Amino acid sequence: MTLKFAAIGLDHRHIYGMSQGMIDAGCELAGYWTDGDPQPKAGFVKRFPDAPPLELDAILHDETIQLVLIAAAPADRASLSLKAMRHGKDVMLDKPGCLTLGELSEIEATIAETGRIWSVNFSERFEVPAATLADKLLAEGRIGKLVHILSQGPHRLNADTRPDWFWKPELYGGILGDIGTHQIDQFLHYSRADTCDITRATVGNMASPARPGFQDFGELNLSAGDVHGYVRLDWFTPDAAPNWGDGRVILTGTDGFIEMRKYMDIAGQPGTDHVFLVNGTTCERFDASDAGTPYFANLKSDIENRTETACPQHRTLTVMRLSIEAQRMAQRLGS
Repeated sequence: MTLKFAAIGLDHRHIYGMSQGMIDAGCELAGYWTDGDPQPKAGFVKRFPDAPPLELDAILHDETIQLVLIAAAPADRASLSLKAMRHGKDVMLDKPGCLTLGELSEIEATIAETGRIWSVNFSERFEVPAATLADKLLAEGRIGKLVHILSQGPHRLNADTRPDWFWKPELYGGILGDIGTHQIDQFLHYSRADTCDITRATVGNMASPARPGFQDFGELNLSAGDVHGYVRLDWFTPDAAPNWGDGRVILTGTDGFIEMRKYMDIAGQPGTDHVFLVNGTTCERFDASDAGTPYFANLKSDIENRTETACPQHRTLTVMRLSIEAQRMAQRLGS
């Protein structure tokens, strides 16, 4: 039987990739609901013209819908996911999945109570074939023992397209609580650590004086055993860049390093998903575009078999806890 899912909350364009990923995994989009008329709704309807609009209650009470995808405004995601789980649905959310430790505590209790899956789509790993190949090379021991992870997550601001909630940290989570989740997930995944220490966190407003509450720059230092990491985040991608950000991760080991240039290779090769491997015997570039993104198929399998192959539940909860704690402890820089 085909697994059916519905989208609830179309406030972020990430819902496009979330939905397409599940369709590509063999699932059926049964319909959608959203509050009001957010800007991404038109793009969703254009991409998925056969998906009917439905009432939220109809989705929640439809026993044939096993999964809901949530890309509502961040402040609404936790409450919607709680409703969904209490109605017997598994959940995939856009990041951040929640904004406060109180929300996270209630989510964790509801997972235990209902047995539902609460998954956050950390798309900078889950939707990136380069990340899949880098993981394989690391697991093969191609760079020896991992000692450091350097990751940068620049984003294009596109200020004119952003909704009001985007500019208010209490409504979107702050830069560390929002896009920082991607980098914390990657650090834990590649270090094979259950958790990590945040040894330094900073946030700042460097280029948006008209919006003093907004954070357009952030940093993290992370540590897990013998593996250390540095994260830089910003909203400074210039207009001439070919896409929204030059996301890179460098995995440094005792015998070499792996670099992912996920979305662009500046003045180099065209396209996305560039991976570089340098060790004692090779210095080469890989086109990782066909390496696959197993998250969506694995999540489908997890829903059907009650397993945790897409991302362990404790990992998702730990990433959210660490990102919220990092945001709370961050030193403020700039204006």
